[in-house]
Order: sequence, then C-alpha cells, then structure tokens
Amino acid sequence: MPADNLRIGVFVCDCGSNIAGAVDTEAVRQYAGTLPNVVAAIRNKYTCADPGQQEIQRAIYEHNLNRVVVASCSPASYEPIFRQCIQGAGLNPYLLEMANIREHCSWVPPGDRPAATSKATDIVTVAVSRAR
Repeated sequence: MPADNLRIGVFVCDCGSNIAGAVDTEAVRQYAGTLPNVVAAIRNKYTCADPGQQEIQRAIYEHNLNRVVVASCSPASYEPIFRQCIQGAGLNPYLLEMANIREHCSWVPPGDRPAATSKATDIVTVAVSRAR
C-alpha cells in the first residue's frame, strides 16, 4: 500500500492513573497527531474496557483507518483484545501495533514525569513507524 493511502489511528490510554499518573498522556496524544499518516489521535481512560474498544471501532469507521496503534499496557495481556476489536470493525487484526507505555514508561523511571512522557513519545513514534 502506498504511504499516501495509510490512515493510522493512535489510541493513548490513561489506564486510570496507572499510566496517566506518571506520563502526560495528553501530550503523548497531541504528539502522536503530528506523526506521518496519523489521521486520528485519541486518548481514553481505559482503552481495553468496552467503551474504549467502541471508541476504536467508531474511529475506524469515522476516519477510515487502515492501521491502529494502541499505546497502553502490556501486549502480552492486551494485544489479543485489541486484535479482536479491530477485526470486529473489519480490519485485518495484524494491522495493529502496540506501544507498551505502562511497563516501559510509567513504571520507569519513578517520579520523573518529563522523562516518562519523553520515553512514551519515543515508543509511540516507533509503533507508528512499524504500522507504516
């Protein structure tokens, strides 16, 4: 698929205060919106919960997304949920990329919000690049 046809949606999860307590998730969302081919950057309180998944599916339809990046918790636990979610909206489940900003950012380094936020933007950048 030519790069000009890519339409990527990035979903940044607060995970309540688990991620948002250490990472400025709104700053990560805003940053994600500036990345190439990102046409939707959305922040959710709990992306893995039903309302968060419904938001992903709604955005797939509204923005004609053909790639999805979820910046949230461990892919080991949540990737199957998000694959099923995007498949339910008609996308190939393997057009999903995960950015683990909980274990890799909000839990490390403790008490340094700017560093955790910077690392989260780096991880989202890589995930969007993989999606492209």
